[in-house]
Amino acid sequence: MNKTLKKAVIPVIASISLSSVLFAGMPANTKSAEQNKVPAVKETLPLGLPSLNESRTTESLAPGVTYTKIIRGEVSEKDYFTVDVDFTETRRQAKDLEERLVSAGYNPRIDRISNRAMDDKKKGPLGYLVRVGAFQNEEDAKELQQELSGMGYTGLRTVYSGEDPNQTTGPWAVNVLEVDPDSFNGSILPELGNNKVPGKETLSEMANRNNALAGINGGYFVVGNKDGTPGDLAGISVMDGKLISEAVNGSSSLILPSVSMDARIASVSSSQTAVSSDGAVREVDGLNRKPGLIRSCGGTGADTPTEKPKHDFTCRDGSELIHFTPDFGNQTEAGDGIEAVLNASGDVIELRRQPGGEIPSDGSVLAGTGEAAQWLEVHAQAGMKIQVKNEVRADEEPMPFEEAAGIINGGPRLLEEGKIFINAAAEGFHLEDNPEFYYRFGEKRHPRILAGIKADGTLLFVTIDGRAPGISVGASFEESARIMKSLGAVHALNLDGGGSTSMTVRDTLVTRPSDSTGERPIADAILLLP
Repeated sequence: MNKTLKKAVIPVIASISLSSVLFAGMPANTKSAEQNKVPAVKETLPLGLPSLNESRTTESLAPGVTYTKIIRGEVSEKDYFTVDVDFTETRRQAKDLEERLVSAGYNPRIDRISNRAMDDKKKGPLGYLVRVGAFQNEEDAKELQQELSGMGYTGLRTVYSGEDPNQTTGPWAVNVLEVDPDSFNGSILPELGNNKVPGKETLSEMANRNNALAGINGGYFVVGNKDGTPGDLAGISVMDGKLISEAVNGSSSLILPSVSMDARIASVSSSQTAVSSDGAVREVDGLNRKPGLIRSCGGTGADTPTEKPKHDFTCRDGSELIHFTPDFGNQTEAGDGIEAVLNASGDVIELRRQPGGEIPSDGSVLAGTGEAAQWLEVHAQAGMKIQVKNEVRADEEPMPFEEAAGIINGGPRLLEEGKIFINAAAEGFHLEDNPEFYYRFGEKRHPRILAGIKADGTLLFVTIDGRAPGISVGASFEESARIMKSLGAVHALNLDGGGSTSMTVRDTLVTRPSDSTGERPIADAILLLP
């Protein structure tokens, strides 16, 4: 590699026309949007310096529903591409790495990461980040990354400094759906990808299939087989009055409004029990997922290493009772253990020795591993009856979840009673055994999707594009909270963002996919149905 790449290069990034970005991703009927433009709100988004340019275009989609596109800021000439070599817990570790890199002919620097989660009780810096290089082009930084990799360094990342938790000029591309439930004559409902748990589908496909007026992606979910059932909601899911997935107990979730219930953001937990006709009672560990793998943890029943929320981590339990309903599809997960097949009345019609069988369309299946399999062997013999009871609690109070239009998992909470309140540590977004996680997930800017509620009950669904230098840099947790507050929310939370971030308006995807493969298939969505 050319030695010049080992030295900092002052980046000079060509500026782009704001107008060329403004209409990127706008609905096809942009002219109609211009005709329906309303006066711009005087208060601008609290991103970057107040003097940054900002443009807003607002369109009425239906009575009670408006869509606003906001473009703020411009490309910063000070931002650059660099290589993160390592994140260390102590300055001494960072200095040792710095000395090794200097000996190899590089010019590294150490960034002190000071900010901790708002509810983290520890004091002092979160850690130290060791970096090398500053380049105008991403390709040059990747070349340096490959060179360092060849020298034995692992965990390397090519990053854009505009995504760091420092001052930048952006730009930012923000989409806002505002829905007044009292004025909107349609429905605000959750939707499963391909109408079943292991059936991921893009938001565009879900929206088109349902002729949705608009839509956003929903909660966190399992992506790969090693973490459980792909498409399993990693947190609570309630649809059509039914519990689809158990909660990550203690995490914040969005409760959608219904005729008998207002929209609400609450700390939600769930519990399920199986009661046999012989009087035996056994805890049900989960719903509609592979036994033994608990994505983001927060469960019960001796899960390891923790029963507390631990985001993007898979806890394990070799002895689980899992309830499969028709929402999972036609067949249960194959594997070890025993399955009890139940009809609609809860009668045990079969005890299967080989999991992976059919789920009755008007019944369900209880699958047991370890001790739970032994429990089924004794208390779920053919001819016996088992009742599965579900309970949901919101802010520690029993909640009639059957009356909600739906519940979408999320976290962490961003606003409470109009004040910024980011409980990232309590909700598992700060990991004591991995301080870097919070820096990467909460402090750095990423694509985000946010949900909020105004004082009058109006709902806000907001996306912030990211991982797109020159187009949109994304937002941190704190920036997300400030955005929601500036838009009028008094309660707000973070939903599943990153590569899942997506919003449709009519038949158009208005967000920019950050995955190189394009729009990501997701597990669930929130749709506005006319």
